[in-house]
Amino acid sequence: MCNQSVGLIAGIIEQAGIATIGLSLLKMVTRKVRPPRSLHVPFPLGYPLGEPNDARLQQQVVRAALNLLQSTDELPILQDFVSG
Repeated sequence: MCNQSVGLIAGIIEQAGIATIGLSLLKMVTRKVRPPRSLHVPFPLGYPLGEPNDARLQQQVVRAALNLLQSTDELPILQDFVSG
């Protein structure tokens, strides 16, 4: 789905009181749309969790994204994914 559309929808869902997290493949677009919480991942379009069949990396991405829910930083949050 379009990064811009997802970011705008996330903002509306947050206004209804439901926390959201997005995975961003296009940091420049995410900066402009300013969704509430986004994790920028360094993967090609179409692969927001990284390479297929790499369960370890995919779990790292999901955990990093979920950790954004615990952040006390002011919204919007745009964090880079760091593997490891």
